[in-house]
Amino acid sequence: QVQLVESGGGLVQTGGSLRLSCAASGRTFSSYAMGWFRQAPGKEREFVARITWSGGTTYYTDSVKGRFTISRDNAKKTVSLQMNSLKPEDTAVYYCARARTTVGTARAHEYDYWGQGTQVTVSS
Repeated sequence: QVQLVESGGGLVQTGGSLRLSCAASGRTFSSYAMGWFRQAPGKEREFVARITWSGGTTYYTDSVKGRFTISRDNAKKTVSLQMNSLKPEDTAVYYCARARTTVGTARAHEYDYWGQGTQVTVSS
């Protein structure tokens, strides 16, 4: 069984930064890609970023490119999302998820384990 626990959310002003972390349990963390998704009130869950099993390749949705950075530490079984230059439209609940494959995708249904989410609120 895999459990994912996010932390690091909070309230920040426009232009500020936050770092989200996701701690994983289970022995196979390093075998799978990991992703971050977000869901704003009244909207569908959307892909934010993903990182392949080795950490060698990362992908981002266009709206966060140049502002967000995803990283992972397989020894510590953690994946992080550094968020800089935050905007009010980044306000959402952020979820980390484990992909079903080593490279992952941007589609939520191709992730099989999810954390409980952490709230990020960016004030204008």
